[in-house]
Amino acid sequence: MSYQVLARKWRPQTFTDLVGQEHVSQTLKNAIDGGRVAHAFLFTGARGVGKTSSARILAKALNCEEGLSVEPCNHCSACLEITEGNSVDVFEIDGASNTGVDDIRELRDNIKYLPSRSRYKIFIIDEVHMLTTNAFNALLKTLEEPPAHVKFIFATTEPHKVPITILSRCQRFDFKRIALPRIVSRLRYIVDQEGVSVSDEALTIVARKGDGSMRDSLTTLDQVLAFCGEQVSDEQVAALLGVVDRRLILDAAAAVFERDLRGVLELVARVDSFGYNMRQFCQELIDLFRAVAIIQAVGDAHGLLDLSEAELSELAGLAKTQSPGELQRHLTLLLKAEGEMGQASFPRLVLEMALMKMATLRPAVPVQELLQRIAALEGGAPPAARPAQPAAAERPAQPPRPAAPSAPAGQGAPSVAAPRQSAGPAPAAPAAQAAPAGPPVDTGDLWGSLVRFVKGKKPLLGSLLEQVYPVRVTRENLELGCLAGSYELRLVQDPDKMNELKALAREHFGGQPSLKVVALDAVPTNAAPSLSEKKSLEDAERAATLRREAEEHPLVTAAVEIFDGEIAEVTEIKTKP
Repeated sequence: MSYQVLARKWRPQTFTDLVGQEHVSQTLKNAIDGGRVAHAFLFTGARGVGKTSSARILAKALNCEEGLSVEPCNHCSACLEITEGNSVDVFEIDGASNTGVDDIRELRDNIKYLPSRSRYKIFIIDEVHMLTTNAFNALLKTLEEPPAHVKFIFATTEPHKVPITILSRCQRFDFKRIALPRIVSRLRYIVDQEGVSVSDEALTIVARKGDGSMRDSLTTLDQVLAFCGEQVSDEQVAALLGVVDRRLILDAAAAVFERDLRGVLELVARVDSFGYNMRQFCQELIDLFRAVAIIQAVGDAHGLLDLSEAELSELAGLAKTQSPGELQRHLTLLLKAEGEMGQASFPRLVLEMALMKMATLRPAVPVQELLQRIAALEGGAPPAARPAQPAAAERPAQPPRPAAPSAPAGQGAPSVAAPRQSAGPAPAAPAAQAAPAGPPVDTGDLWGSLVRFVKGKKPLLGSLLEQVYPVRVTRENLELGCLAGSYELRLVQDPDKMNELKALAREHFGGQPSLKVVALDAVPTNAAPSLSEKKSLEDAERAATLRREAEEHPLVTAAVEIFDGEIAEVTEIKTKP
């Protein structure tokens, strides 16, 4: 007799054998017991979780010769024929192979005939989502009002591909992925029945390889038994399945938590020597750190993680050594490294750099603790340093110190600001003192006062004058310069602009001042800078002064030391007049 694989040999034959789908089996048993069996069912879920097995069990329960019962006897001819797949009244149809409308029409013609031997004629269509639209449409009317002797059971892994018109005519049952402990328990029962010696750790590796599918887990176990025989070791299972040894992952996490750089690098070297895939190892590390974070957050994580009792206990010990913030930072680095490894030519280097960075991360100080330290620092500042804050806040409104006479005075009134600028161009002051009496103007800076006056009357013309060099400015003569070929020269030489400027100068200074505009080959060295250049120089000097004062402030110095940072930018706080 040919060998029968474990997935077929240990296929569930009753609802009790159906592992991990109690919500489905209990509902179906209650429906049979209460005589409320629907005419159409839709079983959905991942591969290998018991959809087709449940369909066969339901078919046996409905057609058992010992009577309609919640558990089939599995001894009568009807149950045995359904188990072997050769019943004349239970049709298992592969939806992927019979997709056409002609196949459904043939099925529909066969429905009207009564079952040959059984109580019901049952149609099990696997992978029903593979049927074409025309095939679904041909099935609609029959599915909605079938004969009393017909039952439909559909199975699919992709229910979103089934038309809503079909879904609305069926009772839908969603099969869940089977939890890891349930799979391990079932595998333990099977290997005990088979007389095989294998540890729980090896069965956990097999179950994890199945990824929630009982059939995949049994197929993997069959492969392990074929390789190892009656005595199965953990090392053989890990080598055969190509999975990363769980011990390596735990050692990597422990090395990171202990900040052991050498241990981290040696562990990566071991992973490489064993031939494990670096990206897979990184993914396993991510799963481990996620599990530690969940255990730390909720404590009892039995229903949230697919881990054995021993693994949960060990990870709970790791969770006590780290803070939630540290774990989140580690996970962020691992996720970034995993994404980079998919495109990197040297995945080992990416993993090493990520683990080294994780092992050297400085402990994060909680924000509340930092705020408390700053508050304590402010409360315990020396008496001489305490008034520094209000003095700094009021500084923009105070006159500049003698050491910086060119500091801008934009914080005060215009009448006060003008005299502060008198320390700028030296030749302008004597000319102002010798000028004849006229309308009240700022004698400290004739050119600046004229530009401000023009800007109040003609903003565009005033902005243009800020770019002009005052070659010689008195109450009687205005000689202005612009670089040859510049845009400003063309505008100032415009007759209309010159007439406007003459009129405004006459209004401001009185008399009849002359106006001359000259083209300059280079920036003049014997003339005052333009107002825009002067403002830029003053702003730069003011910014340097502010930065120097900020760096020397005791509170700023203490904050830089606490946060181990640096001053990136200094912004002046404008105070209201």
